[in-house]
Amino acid sequence: MGAKQLSLGNENIRVNRVYKKRTSTYSDSREQMDGKVGPMRVLVTGGSGLVGRAIERVVKQEGGGREGEEWIFLSSKDANLMSTEETRSIFEKYRPTHVIHLAAMVGGLFRNMRQNLDFWRNNVFINDNVLQAAHEFGVVKVVSCLSTCIFPDKTSYPIDETMIHNGPPHESNFGYAYAKRMIDVQNKAYFQQYGRRYTAVIPTNVFGPHDNFSIEDGHVLPGLIHKTYLAKKEGKPLQVWGSGRPLRQFIYSLDLARLFLWVLREYDEVDPIILSVGEEDELSIKFAAESVVEALGFEGDVIYDTSKADGQFKKTASNAKLHKYLPDFKFTPFRAAIKETCDWFVANYNSARK
Repeated sequence: MGAKQLSLGNENIRVNRVYKKRTSTYSDSREQMDGKVGPMRVLVTGGSGLVGRAIERVVKQEGGGREGEEWIFLSSKDANLMSTEETRSIFEKYRPTHVIHLAAMVGGLFRNMRQNLDFWRNNVFINDNVLQAAHEFGVVKVVSCLSTCIFPDKTSYPIDETMIHNGPPHESNFGYAYAKRMIDVQNKAYFQQYGRRYTAVIPTNVFGPHDNFSIEDGHVLPGLIHKTYLAKKEGKPLQVWGSGRPLRQFIYSLDLARLFLWVLREYDEVDPIILSVGEEDELSIKFAAESVVEALGFEGDVIYDTSKADGQFKKTASNAKLHKYLPDFKFTPFRAAIKETCDWFVANYNSARK
Protein backbone atom coordinates (compact mmCIF):
# COMPACT_ATOMS: atom_id res chain seq x y z
CA MET A 1 0.00 0.00 0.00
CA GLY A 2 1.45 3.37 -1.02
CA ALA A 3 1.74 6.55 0.95
CA LYS A 4 -1.40 8.09 -0.53
CA GLN A 5 -3.50 5.22 0.83
CA LEU A 6 -2.22 5.67 4.33
CA SER A 7 -3.44 8.16 6.86
CA LEU A 8 -0.81 9.96 8.85
CA GLY A 9 -3.74 10.82 11.03
CA ASN A 10 -5.45 12.07 7.85
CA GLU A 11 -5.30 11.87 4.07
CA ASN A 12 -5.74 14.60 1.44
CA ILE A 13 -3.53 17.17 3.12
CA ARG A 14 -1.71 19.91 1.36
CA VAL A 15 1.41 21.17 3.15
CA ASN A 16 3.11 20.78 6.47
CA ARG A 17 2.74 23.70 8.82
CA VAL A 18 5.46 25.11 11.07
CA TYR A 19 4.70 27.47 13.92
CA LYS A 20 7.37 29.13 15.99
CA LYS A 21 7.36 31.59 18.85
CA ARG A 22 10.67 33.36 19.36
CA THR A 23 12.13 34.80 22.50
CA SER A 24 15.59 35.83 23.62
CA THR A 25 15.23 34.07 26.97
CA TYR A 26 13.93 30.53 26.96
CA SER A 27 14.40 28.59 30.18
CA ASP A 28 13.06 25.20 29.10
CA SER A 29 16.03 24.23 26.94
CA ARG A 30 16.74 20.66 25.93
CA GLU A 31 20.04 18.90 25.37
CA GLN A 32 20.14 16.76 22.23
CA MET A 33 22.39 13.89 21.28
CA ASP A 34 24.94 16.16 19.57
CA GLY A 35 25.35 18.19 22.77
CA LYS A 36 23.75 21.36 21.46
CA VAL A 37 21.22 23.15 23.62
CA GLY A 38 18.18 24.75 22.05
CA PRO A 39 14.46 25.36 22.38
CA MET A 40 11.80 22.67 22.34
CA ARG A 41 11.01 21.61 18.77
CA VAL A 42 7.93 19.40 18.51
CA LEU A 43 7.32 17.20 15.48
CA VAL A 44 3.71 16.03 15.14
CA THR A 45 3.27 13.04 12.83
CA GLY A 46 -0.26 12.80 11.49
CA GLY A 47 -0.47 16.52 12.07
CA SER A 48 -3.20 16.98 9.48
CA GLY A 49 -5.60 14.51 11.10
CA LEU A 50 -8.40 14.84 13.60
CA VAL A 51 -6.15 15.07 16.67
CA GLY A 52 -3.28 16.82 14.89
CA ARG A 53 -5.57 19.62 13.73
CA ALA A 54 -6.95 19.95 17.25
CA ILE A 55 -3.44 20.24 18.71
CA GLU A 56 -2.59 22.82 16.06
CA ARG A 57 -5.65 24.86 17.04
CA VAL A 58 -4.83 24.69 20.74
CA VAL A 59 -1.19 25.66 20.10
CA LYS A 60 -1.85 28.40 17.55
CA GLN A 61 -5.27 29.84 18.43
CA GLU A 62 -5.80 29.09 22.11
CA GLY A 63 -2.38 30.12 23.37
CA GLY A 64 -1.29 26.56 24.15
CA GLY A 65 2.14 27.07 22.66
CA ARG A 66 4.88 28.56 24.80
CA GLU A 67 7.54 31.12 24.01
CA GLY A 68 10.50 29.58 22.21
CA GLU A 69 8.68 26.45 21.11
CA GLU A 70 8.62 25.39 17.48
CA TRP A 71 5.83 23.12 16.22
CA ILE A 72 6.03 21.14 12.98
CA PHE A 73 2.81 19.48 11.78
CA LEU A 74 3.51 16.79 9.18
CA SER A 75 1.08 15.48 6.58
CA SER A 76 1.10 12.34 4.47
CA LYS A 77 2.62 14.35 1.61
CA ASP A 78 5.72 15.18 3.63
CA ALA A 79 6.85 11.59 4.04
CA ASN A 80 5.74 7.99 3.74
CA LEU A 81 6.46 6.84 7.28
CA MET A 82 6.33 3.21 6.16
CA SER A 83 9.69 3.97 4.57
CA THR A 84 12.69 3.92 6.91
CA GLU A 85 14.62 6.22 4.58
CA GLU A 86 11.87 8.83 4.29
CA THR A 87 11.27 8.77 8.04
CA ARG A 88 14.95 9.33 8.79
CA SER A 89 15.05 12.16 6.24
CA ILE A 90 12.23 13.97 8.05
CA PHE A 91 14.03 13.65 11.38
CA GLU A 92 17.27 14.80 9.75
CA LYS A 93 15.48 17.83 8.31
CA TYR A 94 13.70 19.01 11.45
CA ARG A 95 15.85 17.59 14.29
CA PRO A 96 12.95 17.50 16.78
CA THR A 97 13.52 17.42 20.51
CA HIS A 98 10.01 16.06 21.11
CA VAL A 99 7.56 14.03 19.02
CA ILE A 100 3.80 13.56 19.21
CA HIS A 101 3.19 10.43 17.16
CA LEU A 102 -0.34 10.32 15.73
CA ALA A 103 0.38 8.84 12.29
CA ALA A 104 -1.44 5.60 11.58
CA MET A 105 -3.48 3.65 9.11
CA VAL A 106 -6.93 4.14 10.60
CA GLY A 107 -10.50 3.16 9.84
CA GLY A 108 -13.84 2.20 11.27
CA LEU A 109 -15.19 -1.20 12.28
CA PHE A 110 -16.01 -2.52 8.83
CA ARG A 111 -12.74 -1.49 7.20
CA ASN A 112 -10.84 -3.13 10.06
CA MET A 113 -12.81 -6.33 9.57
CA ARG A 114 -11.86 -6.38 5.88
CA GLN A 115 -8.18 -5.47 6.21
CA ASN A 116 -6.71 -6.78 9.46
CA LEU A 117 -3.43 -7.74 7.79
CA ASP A 118 -2.98 -4.29 6.24
CA PHE A 119 -3.71 -2.60 9.55
CA TRP A 120 -1.13 -4.80 11.29
CA ARG A 121 1.72 -4.48 8.77
CA ASN A 122 1.38 -0.82 7.88
CA ASN A 123 1.10 0.37 11.47
CA VAL A 124 3.99 -1.80 12.65
CA PHE A 125 6.22 -0.29 9.94
CA ILE A 126 5.13 3.27 10.76
CA ASN A 127 5.56 2.90 14.51
CA ASP A 128 8.94 1.20 14.35
CA ASN A 129 10.31 3.76 11.91
CA VAL A 130 9.17 6.74 14.00
CA LEU A 131 10.33 5.38 17.35
CA GLN A 132 13.70 4.21 16.04
CA ALA A 133 14.34 7.49 14.24
CA ALA A 134 13.45 9.36 17.43
CA HIS A 135 15.96 7.25 19.34
CA GLU A 136 18.70 7.68 16.74
CA PHE A 137 18.25 11.45 16.63
CA GLY A 138 18.21 11.87 20.40
CA VAL A 139 14.58 12.88 20.81
CA VAL A 140 13.94 13.60 24.49
CA LYS A 141 10.32 12.47 24.58
CA VAL A 142 7.84 10.72 22.29
CA VAL A 143 4.13 10.61 23.07
CA SER A 144 2.35 8.06 20.88
CA CYS A 145 -1.39 7.65 20.47
CA LEU A 146 -2.96 4.25 21.16
CA SER A 147 -6.65 3.26 21.36
CA THR A 148 -8.95 1.48 23.79
CA CYS A 149 -9.43 -1.22 21.14
CA ILE A 150 -6.04 -2.59 22.23
CA PHE A 151 -7.53 -3.95 25.46
CA PRO A 152 -8.59 -7.60 25.82
CA ASP A 153 -12.02 -8.46 24.49
CA LYS A 154 -12.82 -10.72 27.43
CA THR A 155 -11.99 -8.76 30.54
CA SER A 156 -13.42 -7.15 33.65
CA TYR A 157 -14.55 -3.54 33.67
CA PRO A 158 -13.50 -0.84 33.97
CA ILE A 159 -10.30 -1.48 32.06
CA ASP A 160 -7.18 0.36 33.19
CA GLU A 161 -3.59 0.85 32.05
CA THR A 162 -2.34 -2.34 33.73
CA MET A 163 -4.59 -4.63 31.65
CA ILE A 164 -3.41 -3.96 28.09
CA HIS A 165 -1.66 -7.30 27.54
CA ASN A 166 -3.97 -9.56 29.58
CA GLY A 167 -5.59 -11.30 26.61
CA PRO A 168 -6.40 -11.04 22.88
CA PRO A 169 -8.27 -7.97 21.60
CA HIS A 170 -11.64 -8.14 19.85
CA GLU A 171 -11.37 -10.19 16.65
CA SER A 172 -12.91 -7.43 14.51
CA ASN A 173 -9.75 -5.27 14.61
CA PHE A 174 -7.01 -7.49 15.99
CA GLY A 175 -4.47 -6.30 13.38
CA TYR A 176 -4.69 -2.64 14.38
CA ALA A 177 -4.98 -3.48 18.08
CA TYR A 178 -1.85 -5.65 18.22
CA ALA A 179 0.14 -3.11 16.19
CA LYS A 180 -0.80 -0.39 18.68
CA ARG A 181 0.01 -2.64 21.64
CA MET A 182 3.53 -3.07 20.30
CA ILE A 183 4.18 0.64 20.82
CA ASP A 184 3.86 0.02 24.56
CA VAL A 185 6.22 -2.96 24.31
CA GLN A 186 8.73 -0.90 22.31
CA ASN A 187 8.55 2.06 24.71
CA LYS A 188 9.38 -0.20 27.64
CA ALA A 189 12.26 -1.73 25.70
CA TYR A 190 13.76 1.67 24.80
CA PHE A 191 13.56 2.64 28.47
CA GLN A 192 15.12 -0.63 29.67
CA GLN A 193 17.96 -0.60 27.17
CA TYR A 194 18.62 3.12 26.65
CA GLY A 195 16.74 5.01 29.35
CA ARG A 196 14.43 6.68 26.84
CA ARG A 197 11.26 8.12 28.35
CA TYR A 198 8.92 7.43 25.48
CA THR A 199 5.29 6.95 26.47
CA ALA A 200 1.78 6.66 25.04
CA VAL A 201 -1.73 7.86 25.68
CA ILE A 202 -4.90 5.80 25.27
CA PRO A 203 -7.87 7.97 24.31
CA THR A 204 -11.39 6.65 24.13
CA ASN A 205 -13.49 7.34 21.00
CA VAL A 206 -12.30 10.69 19.62
CA PHE A 207 -14.48 12.99 17.53
CA GLY A 208 -14.50 16.60 16.38
CA PRO A 209 -13.80 18.92 13.44
CA HIS A 210 -11.50 17.56 10.69
CA ASP A 211 -12.60 13.97 11.37
CA ASN A 212 -13.04 11.42 8.58
CA PHE A 213 -16.78 11.53 7.90
CA SER A 214 -16.76 8.55 5.53
CA ILE A 215 -19.93 6.51 5.93
CA GLU A 216 -18.25 3.27 4.84
CA ASP A 217 -14.86 3.54 6.54
CA GLY A 218 -15.12 6.24 9.21
CA HIS A 219 -15.75 5.84 12.92
CA VAL A 220 -19.22 5.74 14.40
CA LEU A 221 -19.87 9.41 15.25
CA PRO A 222 -18.58 11.08 12.07
CA GLY A 223 -20.37 8.40 10.05
CA LEU A 224 -23.61 9.16 11.90
CA ILE A 225 -23.17 12.88 11.33
CA HIS A 226 -22.68 12.41 7.59
CA LYS A 227 -25.63 10.01 7.26
CA THR A 228 -27.92 12.31 9.24
CA TYR A 229 -26.88 15.29 7.12
CA LEU A 230 -27.71 13.37 3.92
CA ALA A 231 -30.98 11.97 5.30
CA LYS A 232 -32.14 15.48 6.18
CA LYS A 233 -31.05 16.88 2.82
CA GLU A 234 -32.75 14.08 0.85
CA GLY A 235 -35.86 13.76 3.05
CA LYS A 236 -35.17 10.09 3.78
CA PRO A 237 -35.13 8.01 7.00
CA LEU A 238 -31.86 7.80 8.93
CA GLN A 239 -30.44 4.28 9.01
CA VAL A 240 -28.16 3.58 11.96
CA TRP A 241 -25.99 0.49 11.57
CA GLY A 242 -26.40 -1.98 14.42
CA SER A 243 -28.77 -2.10 17.36
CA GLY A 244 -27.68 1.15 19.00
CA ARG A 245 -27.09 -0.71 22.26
CA PRO A 246 -23.25 -0.77 22.43
CA LEU A 247 -21.70 1.66 24.91
CA ARG A 248 -18.82 4.05 24.32
CA GLN A 249 -16.93 6.85 26.05
CA PHE A 250 -16.40 9.77 23.68
CA ILE A 251 -13.75 12.47 24.01
CA TYR A 252 -13.83 15.74 22.08
CA SER A 253 -10.69 16.24 20.00
CA LEU A 254 -9.96 19.67 21.52
CA ASP A 255 -10.11 18.24 25.05
CA LEU A 256 -7.73 15.50 23.94
CA ALA A 257 -5.39 18.08 22.39
CA ARG A 258 -5.17 20.00 25.67
CA LEU A 259 -4.39 16.77 27.50
CA PHE A 260 -1.72 15.87 24.93
CA LEU A 261 0.13 19.09 25.74
CA TRP A 262 0.01 18.23 29.45
CA VAL A 263 1.38 14.74 28.79
CA LEU A 264 4.15 16.14 26.59
CA ARG A 265 5.29 18.61 29.23
CA GLU A 266 4.38 17.10 32.60
CA TYR A 267 3.75 13.34 32.46
CA ASP A 268 7.01 11.48 33.15
CA GLU A 269 5.93 7.84 33.21
CA VAL A 270 6.83 5.37 30.48
CA ASP A 271 3.65 3.44 31.25
CA PRO A 272 0.70 4.72 29.20
CA ILE A 273 -2.19 6.77 30.52
CA ILE A 274 -5.86 6.59 29.54
CA LEU A 275 -7.31 9.94 28.44
CA SER A 276 -11.05 9.72 28.82
CA VAL A 277 -14.19 11.06 30.36
CA GLY A 278 -15.33 9.15 33.44
CA GLU A 279 -17.15 5.83 33.53
CA GLU A 280 -20.34 7.67 34.41
CA ASP A 281 -20.19 9.46 31.04
CA GLU A 282 -20.36 6.28 28.96
CA LEU A 283 -23.13 6.59 26.35
CA SER A 284 -25.04 4.24 24.07
CA ILE A 285 -24.74 4.54 20.30
CA LYS A 286 -28.48 5.24 20.34
CA PHE A 287 -27.96 8.24 22.63
CA ALA A 288 -25.14 9.46 20.39
CA ALA A 289 -27.37 9.14 17.32
CA GLU A 290 -30.16 11.06 19.06
CA SER A 291 -27.69 13.81 19.94
CA VAL A 292 -26.60 14.10 16.30
CA VAL A 293 -30.25 14.15 15.17
CA GLU A 294 -30.93 17.00 17.59
CA ALA A 295 -27.80 18.96 16.63
CA LEU A 296 -28.61 18.78 12.91
CA GLY A 297 -32.35 19.36 13.34
CA PHE A 298 -33.29 16.09 11.62
CA GLU A 299 -37.01 15.34 11.97
CA GLY A 300 -37.40 12.12 9.95
CA ASP A 301 -37.60 8.49 11.03
CA VAL A 302 -34.61 6.73 12.61
CA ILE A 303 -34.19 3.05 11.75
CA TYR A 304 -31.68 0.70 13.43
CA ASP A 305 -30.34 -1.88 10.97
CA THR A 306 -29.68 -4.90 13.20
CA SER A 307 -28.30 -6.89 10.25
CA LYS A 308 -25.11 -4.85 10.67
CA ALA A 309 -22.50 -5.85 13.25
CA ASP A 310 -22.43 -4.02 16.58
CA GLY A 311 -18.74 -4.69 17.20
CA GLN A 312 -17.51 -4.81 20.79
CA PHE A 313 -20.43 -4.17 23.12
CA LYS A 314 -18.50 -2.08 25.64
CA LYS A 315 -14.95 -1.16 26.56
CA THR A 316 -15.50 0.95 29.67
CA ALA A 317 -12.22 2.62 30.62
CA SER A 318 -11.17 4.03 33.97
CA ASN A 319 -9.76 7.55 33.99
CA ALA A 320 -8.69 7.23 37.64
CA LYS A 321 -5.01 7.70 36.77
CA LEU A 322 -5.73 10.86 34.80
CA HIS A 323 -8.02 12.14 37.54
CA LYS A 324 -5.25 11.59 40.09
CA TYR A 325 -2.94 13.84 38.07
CA LEU A 326 -5.56 16.37 36.91
CA PRO A 327 -8.53 16.26 39.30
CA ASP A 328 -9.91 19.60 38.07
CA PHE A 329 -9.80 19.02 34.31
CA LYS A 330 -13.14 19.93 32.73
CA PHE A 331 -14.33 18.04 29.65
CA THR A 332 -16.55 19.71 27.07
CA PRO A 333 -20.16 18.48 27.59
CA PHE A 334 -21.02 15.83 25.00
CA ARG A 335 -24.00 17.57 23.43
CA ALA A 336 -22.08 20.86 23.14
CA ALA A 337 -19.15 19.08 21.48
CA ILE A 338 -21.50 17.26 19.09
CA LYS A 339 -23.14 20.57 18.15
CA GLU A 340 -19.76 22.18 17.43
CA THR A 341 -18.72 19.18 15.33
CA CYS A 342 -21.97 19.11 13.37
CA ASP A 343 -21.79 22.86 12.74
CA TRP A 344 -18.22 22.48 11.48
CA PHE A 345 -19.23 19.62 9.16
CA VAL A 346 -22.12 21.57 7.67
CA ALA A 347 -19.96 24.67 7.17
CA ASN A 348 -17.12 22.64 5.61
CA TYR A 349 -19.11 19.96 3.83
CA ASN A 350 -17.43 20.40 0.44
CA SER A 351 -13.88 20.12 1.80
CA ALA A 352 -14.44 17.70 4.71
CA ARG A 353 -13.00 14.20 4.36
CA LYS A 354 -15.79 11.85 3.49
